[in-house]
Amino acid sequence: MVVIKGNSYFKIYKPYGYLSQFVNNQNKRKNKKLLSELFDFPENIMAVGRLDEKSEGLLLLTTDGKFSNYITSFGIEKEYHVMVDGILTINDIKVLEKGVEISVSGKPYLTKPCHATLLTDTSHITKRFVRDSKHGPTSWLKIVLTEGKFRQVRKMTAKIGFPTLRLVRVRIGDYKLGMLKPGAIERINY
Repeated sequence: MVVIKGNSYFKIYKPYGYLSQFVNNQNKRKNKKLLSELFDFPENIMAVGRLDEKSEGLLLLTTDGKFSNYITSFGIEKEYHVMVDGILTINDIKVLEKGVEISVSGKPYLTKPCHATLLTDTSHITKRFVRDSKHGPTSWLKIVLTEGKFRQVRKMTAKIGFPTLRLVRVRIGDYKLGMLKPGAIERINY
């Protein structure tokens, strides 16, 4: 791949509670935390795709529009590790893998087939309090998508009866979260 001189590329662990944006022009979101609070980024930096405010994990940042378009438009895999309310079964996982109907912009949408498995080892995920165990059992799953509709993973797990309690994106294509901690930033090569 060709590197365009002057462009910048980063990976960041977007912390829980931050918006995937750098400036805030909306009155109703005046007190929200923005990525620009974490680091002095280059001018014209943009998030490649998004993670909602309650989601965390890997976010790619760049000043290169072609790179951003490539990642968001060409079916690049995105891997999420998801804590859900309740105990998932193999049958629940199979339903997710086949695709489920969710709502996108108020219209029914059948998600593309994906890869999903139960996660038994979550030692790589930074610990964060979500809820007290007296509120019932939870389980973790790994889900790999090649699309990214608005709040898609949350809608998918809710559709099969397991609301998402925590969502951590750990991979976008070949880029991995690795050992980054919330708020940490690392330059990457492209």
